Amino acid sequence: MSTSVFPLIVETGMGVDLTGGDPTKAALRAVDDTIRRVLFPRMRDLLPGGDRANMRVEATIAVPGHDRVDTAQVAARFPYGRVAVQAVPGGHCQPNGLTGDDGAEGVILIAVAVVSVGW
Repeated sequence: MSTSVFPLIVETGMGVDLTGGDPTKAALRAVDDTIRRVLFPRMRDLLPGGDRANMRVEATIAVPGHDRVDTAQVAARFPYGRVAVQAVPGGHCQPNGLTGDDGAEGVILIAVAVVSVGW
């Protein structure tokens, strides 16, 4: 077996902030969606040394306001591995029909996560 296999698995997820317009919240929800739908029961058998710390995890989050995403907070959501998170322009922004006290129109932010796992 080769010493590096990346990506072995690629999964996607979507996260939404309905009222806050917070790209980090939408990004966290997209990562949670990805993690909740994946099970790697024998991953440890494949990892070098059988250690999940050797797992490489790369997450790309496409979301409006990508420059305001707290990537450290998003990276902390992953339970193991060497994690790298990149926020890029994308996702979707839609008026939500609400008006704030300041008169600003409220928005729905939708983030899309693509998470790659290997070693």
